[in-house]
Amino acid sequence: MSDRIFGVVGLLLAAFYIWAALIIEESFLSDAVGPKAFPIIIACVLALASIVIALKPDPEPVWPSLGRLAEILAAAVVMFLYSMLLPEIGFIFATIFAASYLAWRLGSTFIGSVLTGVGTSVGIYVIFHLVLGLSLARGPFGF
Repeated sequence: MSDRIFGVVGLLLAAFYIWAALIIEESFLSDAVGPKAFPIIIACVLALASIVIALKPDPEPVWPSLGRLAEILAAAVVMFLYSMLLPEIGFIFATIFAASYLAWRLGSTFIGSVLTGVGTSVGIYVIFHLVLGLSLARGPFGF
């Protein structure tokens, strides 16, 4: 029963996401696809996955323990803080902190998680900002 509820909630979330994408105002300078296409595609994938979950639920779902639920909640809080800190401290530092924490919680050593965070942050910055020329959040140091 819990899988069906989860599927219906996912379907409602996908509907909300499509509605939110459809009310995005388009500029006359936007590309041919426009800013609505990507969110609608993501919402359609979410809707399809939710329909499958609702129609074919797991007969005996296994819920995580309370400790695992706390870790999931902590990861969600880190992602929320990431979105809040991104404009304040910039892409590189916010991504280092978020990626390091998530790598550590996934089982990496402390040093390994810091190296993963730095590598992920700098790698994404180089590819998306320096190579592709996309704009990323600038921090107090200009990057």
